[in-house]
Amino acid sequence: MQGTPTHHMFDASEARISYFEWGDAAAPVILLAHATGFHARVWDKTIAALPEGFRVIAIELRGHGRSEYSKPLESWRIIAQDVRELVQALSLQDIIGVGHSMGGYCMTRTAYDLPQSFKRLVLVDPVLSRPDIYEQNRYADLAGPEAHPVANRRNRWSSPQEMFDYFKGRHPYSLWRPDVLEDYCAYGLLPRSDGDGLELACAPLVEASVYYEQRHTNIYHLIEQIETPVTVLRAQRRTEAEWKVTNFTKSPTWEQLAAQFKHGRDVYLPDFTHFIPMQDPQLVARFIADETAQLEPMGCSAGTTT
Repeated sequence: MQGTPTHHMFDASEARISYFEWGDAAAPVILLAHATGFHARVWDKTIAALPEGFRVIAIELRGHGRSEYSKPLESWRIIAQDVRELVQALSLQDIIGVGHSMGGYCMTRTAYDLPQSFKRLVLVDPVLSRPDIYEQNRYADLAGPEAHPVANRRNRWSSPQEMFDYFKGRHPYSLWRPDVLEDYCAYGLLPRSDGDGLELACAPLVEASVYYEQRHTNIYHLIEQIETPVTVLRAQRRTEAEWKVTNFTKSPTWEQLAAQFKHGRDVYLPDFTHFIPMQDPQLVARFIADETAQLEPMGCSAGTTT
């Protein structure tokens, strides 16, 4: 799918939300929600791999990208609330809802709230974890999100090129397609308020607050009521020990997630890290555009649950 997107700002009830739009306003809708710390334009290469004939909307979640909200995030529910309000304001129908990581949680919550608006969901390694994980409080020893290690990540850059050069050799960014990493850097920086260089479009404290609040995001009581068909793309599973620490590469998705939906399909991708759209945008685009898509022989295996 070709073309330069149009940028819009939407005044939600509690935040000003940024989103980008491609394609014909009368065409079938694909709604994209990104992962924690990311922004709408990390989807550019996935969107480029889509066939023509869609209206694509990529939202920047509260506190991310150009969305105007800089305080720590109190809950994931309010992030999904912004998505719901945008869907309602634009009167979107028959949506193919796509969410990566935290965006998968947001899209699932929105599909529950607005079941009449969604045609199907594609959840890309969503942060919908094993039920017992929500009973644990791995951050019990932290005074708050400001004490989370992510709150101290580097936040001053001279240019997107400097950021690209810094990350390109570091795991897991070294596994990304270079052009996706370029998009992440090019659109992930904003001018600093003091005029001295650039800073991350998602402030480190905001990103840290998302991880800190993850323990309050169990929505399995809602998932079991969702009628919308769902495809779950899962990356390499975690070991038992890896469930007990913050891990940005292995899958945070419960292996039985698809079976919790009334109409769920599980696609296991053991050759991928959590960053599936960054490693293979074409693969993700294929599952978005075609509800019957199957894996092509490539050393991966797929399982299906109905």
